[in-house]
Amino acid sequence: MDFPLYAPAEEHDMLRETVRALADEKIAPRAAEADEAGEFPWDVYKALVATDLHAIHVPEQYGGAGGDALAAVIVIEEVARACASSSLIPAVNKLGTVPLLLSASEEVKARYLGPVARGDAMFSYALSEAEAGSDAAAMKTRAVRDGDHYVLNGAKMWITNAGVSEYYTLMAVTDPAAGARGISAFVVEKSDEGVSFGPKERKLGIRASPTRQVILDNVRIPETRMIGAPGSGFKTALATLDHTRVTIAAQALGIAQGALDYAIGYVKERKQFGRAIADFQGLQFMIADMAMKLEAARQLTYHAAAKSELAMHGQPQKDLTFLSSAAKCAASDAAMEITTDAVQLLGGYGYTQDFPVERMMRDAKITQIYEGTNQIQRMVMARQLLK
Repeated sequence: MDFPLYAPAEEHDMLRETVRALADEKIAPRAAEADEAGEFPWDVYKALVATDLHAIHVPEQYGGAGGDALAAVIVIEEVARACASSSLIPAVNKLGTVPLLLSASEEVKARYLGPVARGDAMFSYALSEAEAGSDAAAMKTRAVRDGDHYVLNGAKMWITNAGVSEYYTLMAVTDPAAGARGISAFVVEKSDEGVSFGPKERKLGIRASPTRQVILDNVRIPETRMIGAPGSGFKTALATLDHTRVTIAAQALGIAQGALDYAIGYVKERKQFGRAIADFQGLQFMIADMAMKLEAARQLTYHAAAKSELAMHGQPQKDLTFLSSAAKCAASDAAMEITTDAVQLLGGYGYTQDFPVERMMRDAKITQIYEGTNQIQRMVMARQLLK
């Protein structure tokens, strides 16, 4: 019998059990405290590293676990069910390293993927700027050639895990006259002279994951740290997002699942008018709609993950761009609706920090914004459909 290519295999189900057990034991109990303090959860990072779940996508040849795209989705989803901030550890490690996997020289891959696989370093992605968010090609950060080096100047904005990551895939303009074709990609190290970070942004959600500016002041790096050919950086950036929008969809699924699970437990216990509120049809319909939206988004996300995996292995998928945008958009919109409904189902309790659903609602919002706002995703989808 020929099963559809996005059906999880037995090893995926076993992986889910492993991650969920770890998340329930080590991550969920820390989530509220980490959110409140706004501190990166190093203990969670160590627990993920100890179980090889911090960057499961890194190929075995670089010392990684060699997990496929669906494995990465399941890890991110299950960690996000407990703590959205913590799920950015495997998600951003993938975001930062996919440009290398797609475009970098063997030398660059060998040098930088090993430390990530071992848990010695995290990898962030630096594309956006203060005046170049949705219009990323309008970036101003410059990389000027100087012999066999490049000198970088500029500032990157909204960089997830900035300051805690050792390495950064960073896009900069190498040929200002060439527009998007004049952008190149580089690996920048936290320890490079002239690299500094802005203050931590004070955010609505994902508070335990630092978001900061990456500031470059005459940062001189060898030309060997360019990812791919000069001028190919923007193409690499867009190709990367085709793969990593799927991981944001996964994060949204996990946040939504956590909220739905909590809400179901609550409505079965909470009594009003002499019976459990789960007995009221109005609330039953809310729960049914939440679960239906979540499962629809999940199937779309797993399908996109399967396409992503084929594309990473040299089998171009002409519908990957559409599917990854659709998955990210559908899952994040669903997560916002589901978490908002979960707050509603808990009533006054849902609005307090004594219960986790208000945090989940705050965390869900960012999934509609980062890695391309959902308005941009709709533009991307429409362009794919109409071209």
